[in-house]
Amino acid sequence: MHNKHVWTERNEEGEKREVRAVKFGGAWRLQSKLASADDWTYHEPALLPDLVELRELLFRKYQRRRAAYEDVVLIEKMIESRGGTWRKDEDEEPGE
Repeated sequence: MHNKHVWTERNEEGEKREVRAVKFGGAWRLQSKLASADDWTYHEPALLPDLVELRELLFRKYQRRRAAYEDVVLIEKMIESRGGTWRKDEDEEPGE
């Protein structure tokens, strides 16, 4: 069984970009497509900003019991292993 999440955003030029994240067999695969493009681009490894956005999306779904907490933790580990952070400044503990 696979787990699929989709969101849209606008790039710097204002063009719409659709991103899909699919978890299959315990691994996440992200792809994106600009509105003007015909083909999907698979990102290996996944882009860090897309991982952060996926984490936010999964966390919101988890709060509504529509996603597993294990998926949120897995994405957080992927972000941290790439040297990024999913925490926002206001979420960080004092002294960090």
